[in-house]
Amino acid sequence: MGRILKSGHGWCIGWDTDAEVFKGLVGTDDWALELTETELNDFCRLFNQLSETMVQMSRELMDEEAIACEAESDHIWLEVEGYPHAYSLHLILLTGRGGEGRWSASAIPDLLQAIQSLKVY
Repeated sequence: MGRILKSGHGWCIGWDTDAEVFKGLVGTDDWALELTETELNDFCRLFNQLSETMVQMSRELMDEEAIACEAESDHIWLEVEGYPHAYSLHLILLTGRGGEGRWSASAIPDLLQAIQSLKVY
């Protein structure tokens, strides 16, 4: 499979099957974090769960209501915050070297689509 790097305005995500430890990469135009395979799998899985939660919440909330939802594994913590149709994503690594990052609402649709096609998790 080799190396895959997908990027757009305000986001990037990558996968390298040949890397020894840090097979994943997530970031924006301003920062990037290398992730282990487990961390990247958790990132993709939890981001998908939070995205589905926001879709479900769109049926429950009024248009002007904002919400924050979080999810975590043993390795990462994620939070989405904003409106069901426009929300930011916040990541904190919980183990090892640590790290933190945030994606703006404008980057979320393309980043979510990219992880669907990355097929790591």
